Amino acid sequence: MPNIAKVLEEEITRLARKEVRAEQEKSKRLTAHHHREIANLKGQVATLKRQVIALERQVRNAGAAPQGPAESKRIRFIPKGLVSTRKRLGLSAADLAKMMGVSAQTIYNWERGVTKSGRDQLAKLASLRGVGKRQLRAHFAAGQAEEWLRRRW
Repeated sequence: MPNIAKVLEEEITRLARKEVRAEQEKSKRLTAHHHREIANLKGQVATLKRQVIALERQVRNAGAAPQGPAESKRIRFIPKGLVSTRKRLGLSAADLAKMMGVSAQTIYNWERGVTKSGRDQLAKLASLRGVGKRQLRAHFAAGQAEEWLRRRW
């Protein structure tokens, strides 16, 4: 007759192997599932990277291309030009400052070349180039010069 201890040991070993095999199968399935998920995520990351690169290119190209009428031409600022435009229109520095929404000292500094105007003011100054003295005086007399300049710009 076989030794009972030996039979018991073999049965315990068999059941332990069976349990270990079942757990290994679960682990293998989970590992395979995780590998698939990681591959999908890597694919999504690669797609998103390509989209980001394309969008960056579009932004770069859009930034380089002119967007509106104010940006279609680069406006140059020359202090002498501001003085001559102001004198041609018969405006004092204070009147021009009031129209532009800045101080008279600012206009004085622009005319001397000490400072330069910002983009907004530069566009307003450029819009004054094509204005006649009578047209401007009519709006100025009616107290609408600032509003008129804003609409024109």
